[in-house]
Amino acid sequence: MTDLTSRRLDIDALRALRAIRRHGGVTRAGEALGLTQSAVSHKIKRLETSLDCDLLNRRSGAPMFTAAGEELLDYAGRILGLHDEALLSLTKTDLAGRILLGLTEDTTCSDLSRILGRFRRLHPQVAVRTKVRMSLVLRAMLERGELDAAIVQIFAHEVRPADVVLFGENLHWVKSPDLPLPSEGPIPFLSFDDNCFYRRWALDIGQDEGELLETVFECASAAGIVAGVNAGLGIALLSDRHLRPEMEIIRDRLPAPPALTYIVRRARKARSLALDGLVAEIERDISRNGGLALVV
Repeated sequence: MTDLTSRRLDIDALRALRAIRRHGGVTRAGEALGLTQSAVSHKIKRLETSLDCDLLNRRSGAPMFTAAGEELLDYAGRILGLHDEALLSLTKTDLAGRILLGLTEDTTCSDLSRILGRFRRLHPQVAVRTKVRMSLVLRAMLERGELDAAIVQIFAHEVRPADVVLFGENLHWVKSPDLPLPSEGPIPFLSFDDNCFYRRWALDIGQDEGELLETVFECASAAGIVAGVNAGLGIALLSDRHLRPEMEIIRDRLPAPPALTYIVRRARKARSLALDGLVAEIERDISRNGGLALVV
């Protein structure tokens, strides 16, 4: 019979393991968690020693995780969720009220939904009503006082002093490897709708170097843009979380896109203990886990 008394599932090591999956490697996981690469590697090695099995493949060309690593990742999500909820439950304060919250499609399709679900379980007297819109639409709704707060994506240089910065991402020009770019004439462009600030940048500043973009496909959904790129319909601007291995990043001919930042922005007069509690919990969870994982 296996002696389990000498084996431990260290919480910080499980966070590191999940960050490696989330960010695609040890180095990026360390950057997201605010740790060095060696610190992340040490946590994983110590966990492997405790469990007496390899969790990561060290062979070139092999999948990132071993079968044991994949199995543990499934448990890790559930263990960390219960661990964090238990801590919050023991330290929570009674909150009540109503929050009107705006979200983008990106954040709705991430584990932010898990954070909101946990917040509602811990604070049943707080009613959270959410609206999913494009970032520019949410920003306008905030200005009109139609929302208390919104989690939006902006260019990094647009961050305001009062914004709560959650995490950053890069924006890339991408295409299918099977799509040749025309040597002259307009380049086919796949874009979100008129309310997308990617599109506005691309059709304004993005064409300053003389390349012309011809919009051949419009879609409000990131999944639709991803499908269009993979089908070879044209080029697009996509953030890190929507890149796929089969895509090719365009590094010349077009200007480098600005960096992106996800923020919580409040309406000017939106102040309540319930909203303060929700914003603090979102910020704490994302800081602890190094960003939001995309749910696919």
